[in-house]
Amino acid sequence: MDHFDHLETRPQAQREEEDFAALPGLIALAKGGTAHFGRLLADVDPDTVTDMAALAKLPVTRKSDLIRLQADEPPLGGLVSDWGGIGRILQSPGPINDPEGARVGYWRLGRALFAAGFRRGDMVQNCFSYHFTPGGWIFDDGCRALGCPVFPAGVGNTEQQVHAMAGLGVVGYVGTPSFLRIILEKAAEMGVVVPKLAKGLVSGEAFLPPQRAAFRDAGIHVHQCYATADLGLIAYESPGPDGAVEGMIVDEGVLVEIVRPGTGDPVPPGEVGEVVVTTFTPEYPLIRFATGDLSAVLPGESPCGRTNMRIKGWMGRADQTTKVKGMFVHPEQVAEVLKRFPAVTKGRLVVSHDAHSNDVMTLRCACAPDDALAGKIGEAVQAVTKLKGVIEFVDEGALPNDGKVIEDARKYD
Repeated sequence: MDHFDHLETRPQAQREEEDFAALPGLIALAKGGTAHFGRLLADVDPDTVTDMAALAKLPVTRKSDLIRLQADEPPLGGLVSDWGGIGRILQSPGPINDPEGARVGYWRLGRALFAAGFRRGDMVQNCFSYHFTPGGWIFDDGCRALGCPVFPAGVGNTEQQVHAMAGLGVVGYVGTPSFLRIILEKAAEMGVVVPKLAKGLVSGEAFLPPQRAAFRDAGIHVHQCYATADLGLIAYESPGPDGAVEGMIVDEGVLVEIVRPGTGDPVPPGEVGEVVVTTFTPEYPLIRFATGDLSAVLPGESPCGRTNMRIKGWMGRADQTTKVKGMFVHPEQVAEVLKRFPAVTKGRLVVSHDAHSNDVMTLRCACAPDDALAGKIGEAVQAVTKLKGVIEFVDEGALPNDGKVIEDARKYD
């Protein structure tokens, strides 16, 4: 079998039909089974949410909200619908508490491992931490779902990692790419050969082209996936017949939207924006969960035969909150200003220094020049941010497609 299951190769029309048939039930479960979504979706009729356009009208819940929600309603912010289905409570920096379902395959990582070449029976060395944070457990769960025995190595203890990798005949590595490099360098220093290591799945940090090339030269084919402690797997790499990889394929257990940072409004296809995810996880249903990460949709289908939507992978953080003259300016505030003026199709707030090193805000608006409109926009900027801003009209093509709503162009050297 070339794919993890039949879901990966469904015609897109069938996938949409099946996902949208299940979506009202998910909305109803979240609304009726959790305190948070009971409040947030109080006025929503779940039966009307049957396509992406209807989903896009629902409010977002931001990852940055979780600390407050969990403080107000410990330990998980009123987001769990089935406490009996929760097996562990883990913790990410923040701190943010993260539930793990008791069932095998809860995090859905098996699909990404399979696409990376892992197969039943492969011995896997898991070098994500099992202490406090979910990383180790997320990948451990994926290996179990696929039928791969796991050595729970965690992080550190590099010499022991090398000896274990060699002695156990480890076939696959999961962890960060930088730690794999460290292990391989230590193995070379020790004169220890790890001949069976042939594949890897990495996450948790940027996977740079030189790293990928170095691993490939060492005979190890390493791919990456995009997963979070809240959602599990979001997207994963899948090589085509020639081994080439382009972007990441969205997991079958989630719906992904790309929205303008600071809003819940979807951006046009191909434009960089914030990743918003709805996950079909009954124990911990997250509806329009804004990750704070940036990405963009890639056109077309993967040559590997998997048919789901592709994204470009992780492209940075969407949280661009910036302090200007001692006051914080948030992307949501920029979005609020732009929303008041339909003639402006896109905008970008640039924060810079003048000749005397004073902070200057310039709102660059994609719109035909209009002095009267500039005055009104300037008034709105001051009303919303409590700061004065310069208004500049530009062609839409002059604004970079990088997902930024606020650009801090100040120099401090």
